[in-house]
Amino acid sequence: MEEQGCPRCKTTKYRNPSLKLLVNVCGHSLCESCVDMLFIKGSGACPQCGTALRRNNYRLQVFEDATVEKEVDIRKRILRDFNKKEEDFPDLRSYNDYLEMIETVVFNLTNGVDVESTRKLIEQYKKENKDYIKKNQSKLSRDEEYLEQLIEQEKHETAIRRQLAAEEEQGEKNTKRRNKDALIDDLMFSDLTAQAILDRHKKVSSVKEEEQKPPTFSTGIRIQNVYTPMDETTEPEPYVYVPIVLETNGPPFPTLDDIFKQGYLANVRNCTPSERAGGFEPHIACQRALMDAMSGLFYFPAVHKPSPETSLAPTSHGPTPSPMYIS
Repeated sequence: MEEQGCPRCKTTKYRNPSLKLLVNVCGHSLCESCVDMLFIKGSGACPQCGTALRRNNYRLQVFEDATVEKEVDIRKRILRDFNKKEEDFPDLRSYNDYLEMIETVVFNLTNGVDVESTRKLIEQYKKENKDYIKKNQSKLSRDEEYLEQLIEQEKHETAIRRQLAAEEEQGEKNTKRRNKDALIDDLMFSDLTAQAILDRHKKVSSVKEEEQKPPTFSTGIRIQNVYTPMDETTEPEPYVYVPIVLETNGPPFPTLDDIFKQGYLANVRNCTPSERAGGFEPHIACQRALMDAMSGLFYFPAVHKPSPETSLAPTSHGPTPSPMYIS
């Protein structure tokens, strides 16, 4: 994007870091000095497009692209009148068509496409939906209602915190007043010396302050949440892994060495490079197929009764291997 600057006096942000660009409804920006010079009478024409403008309508440019600034301003003005909500339409399709019409109006006004017909459409919409516009202007949307609820909740919580702080401060004042009255009474009626009475009251006051003093960090910041330490428990015994023994009720499975040496892979097609990249190998698929075929061959229902420990053992009714590698 080109360096941001005033198109009239050619001043840029690089030359003048404190440069303030202002933009109007036409979307062409000017620096603050040029605006004051051209619109000294309050109104004038844009030096780029000749649109009649007023000085009080100029505002500070937020976005670097003046076209974006123009679109944002147009969208704000359009949405003041096109303020229907989703609940005002019979179905979702009608609401989506309404949103599409708004986007078309904003696009036409921003890019100067069919400006006259677009303005006539806006005026016609205002006349036909005059009641809707007034009603929805006074009605908050769902997001605005939610924000209002959050603000009210925050105000309520702030008021409660202030009330608790005031009560705590008042309690401290009452405690100090009672301690002062007790000290005066002791000085008047006690048989002890004044120094002994003062030392005793200082000791009692320091003990009470330590008990009531909230916990703080080393920096003096107050700890808000105080957690009681957990009770010490006996250290549990370390976990010892015990391998699971599954009763397959079948002959022993061939190992990977047996699969390579005894020719099991003769009738298994080789895998493609993409299948090999996924982690599949022909001998793995072959071993899985042999395990599924041999599992449960020696199982006799009259002799073997399944137990809960062996209910997870693989059987011949389990899922069959994928025929990816079987020719």
